[in-house]
Amino acid sequence: MKIERLPTLPARTESSVACDMLHRFTDARVALGRAGSSLPTKAHLDFVGDHARARDAVWAAVDFDALSHQLSALGLATTRLHSRAVDRATYLRRPDLGRVLENESAARLSTAALLPNGRVALVIADGLSAEAVAANAAPLVQALLPLLAAQGMDVVSAAFVEQGRVAIGDPIGAALGADIVVVLIGERPGLSAADSLGCYVTSSPRPGLPDSRRNCISNIRSGGLLPAAAAMRLATLVASGLVNGTGTARHKR
Repeated sequence: MKIERLPTLPARTESSVACDMLHRFTDARVALGRAGSSLPTKAHLDFVGDHARARDAVWAAVDFDALSHQLSALGLATTRLHSRAVDRATYLRRPDLGRVLENESAARLSTAALLPNGRVALVIADGLSAEAVAANAAPLVQALLPLLAAQGMDVVSAAFVEQGRVAIGDPIGAALGADIVVVLIGERPGLSAADSLGCYVTSSPRPGLPDSRRNCISNIRSGGLLPAAAAMRLATLVASGLVNGTGTARHKR
């Protein structure tokens, strides 16, 4: 019986798309070139630099004082809270602690005034990228406020959470009597973007909600979805959540 041999594939297949065209449309590490069996020196150094930037973004602390000053200029009062993750190392090892408020913060929040008519609670957490929060949170909020005000939804305050995860917005929204909670949080850095902000919208927030109950807008940054464009999408999500969520009944009262 004669066995036919499969054709040998070439060791390297040339792309029909020029490398400079690929680089124009993506930040992904494609068409890096080669030096023998390895990467060119520049590509290797770029990788090392981006990896270091991603690590720095994870370990750096958000300057909440500076952010408070920026939001105060927009007319927002701010409250500082902390999760049960006592430090950054604990936060990275124990995601569950980042979803729950420490006792002192929970007690402080329990005495806070409820939001007028429920409506929208705004939470800003450091998450996994301080750089993302510093670069994008204030511009996003600045673009968002007039869009919500035009729909009759005035945001009067923002809660800052140190060592916070996405679900930390649920107990905060519940304590404030919010119909909707909006959580702005630093996303996990990648090697092509260390400053990406995420936004999570949850209707009728309460502790224990699954992540499937949230809407997400991600990759908010100068090289991705610009804060002004993200604000328009976010305002639409908030309005939709009030119409379709349980917050509708509260507004009819």
